[in-house]
Amino acid sequence: MTEGIRLNKYLASCAVGSRRACDELIQAGRVEINGSSCSKLATRILPGDHVKVDGRRVIPREPVVVVFHKPRGYVCTRADELGRATIYDVLPVALHSLHHVGRLDMDSEGLLILTNDGELSQRLMHPSKAVDKEYLVTANQAFESTHLDQFLLGVYAEGTKLRAKEIERLSARRIRVVLDHGAKRQIRVMFETLGYTVTKLLRVRIGQLWLGDLAPAQWAILTSLEIGMLLGDSGAQAKTKAKKPGTKDGKKPKVWEVRKPAPGDAKETKPTKERTGRTRAVAKPAPARKKYDPPPPTGKRRTFRTAETRNSASGPPARKGRPPARATGRGPQRSSPPPSKAGPPRRRAR
Repeated sequence: MTEGIRLNKYLASCAVGSRRACDELIQAGRVEINGSSCSKLATRILPGDHVKVDGRRVIPREPVVVVFHKPRGYVCTRADELGRATIYDVLPVALHSLHHVGRLDMDSEGLLILTNDGELSQRLMHPSKAVDKEYLVTANQAFESTHLDQFLLGVYAEGTKLRAKEIERLSARRIRVVLDHGAKRQIRVMFETLGYTVTKLLRVRIGQLWLGDLAPAQWAILTSLEIGMLLGDSGAQAKTKAKKPGTKDGKKPKVWEVRKPAPGDAKETKPTKERTGRTRAVAKPAPARKKYDPPPPTGKRRTFRTAETRNSASGPPARKGRPPARATGRGPQRSSPPPSKAGPPRRRAR
């Protein structure tokens, strides 16, 4: 068995770049081993060797795998020649040393993997591994059933045959697409060949790792269990969401949001401690009264009518400032003047 690690693999573990990019650095003579320039791709690194790239020593780093929800409107590159915004403009500086595994074009969004592990990138990107990638695609018009079958059989475009592994109709203009061999802009090219225009493309799964409810521009560090599910290991049977990964040592990994909060967002208030060491009392809102609870007492007595007072002409005693009770229901009674004691007037004799 040959000892040591192949040079391009060693450089990839140092987060220098992908293996292909490291091969270009080696052939350009930019790599030194123990003070001597090296341009042979088959060179192997032994324990104790000193490796430099462009005069700076590089050492292997601890593997870090980050899942990132790429928002729409950003390109997957470190520096764009057209001056467009890149994903590294959204990510914090601490993650700028990670390289992205695969790409999502500017108008696409969804699950993206970033890591400094070159071997992991090779396993995810190599066509022989056939890692599944699932997308939710929305088009500008309804799909025909014959075209959906054509996606499975294959579409000839740009001198090659492009096909999907799985197709499922979700609505008239929305389908689920699974690819195991991804070419550049494969889904958009397939759709345009059959006369459709993709209005939204969202990647929701890589291997057995799902995007879940991870919001755009948010990222999370994956655990060893999730990395195994990402590679499709047989021991991982359950599907795990990126934002709610499995626990490790009884603790849940944190999820960081890159976007800054809006100026109008409300902030949570917490009790603060004074110099005396006491905690200020926090006013709590009164508990909401349920619908079936009786109303609280007001301290005033209410007057209820009984059968006797309801049938009587006078009714209950009149309240202050209100007219007397009605004897009938046709309106208030007009009292006639009291009869005179002198009797009726007498006629004068003629």
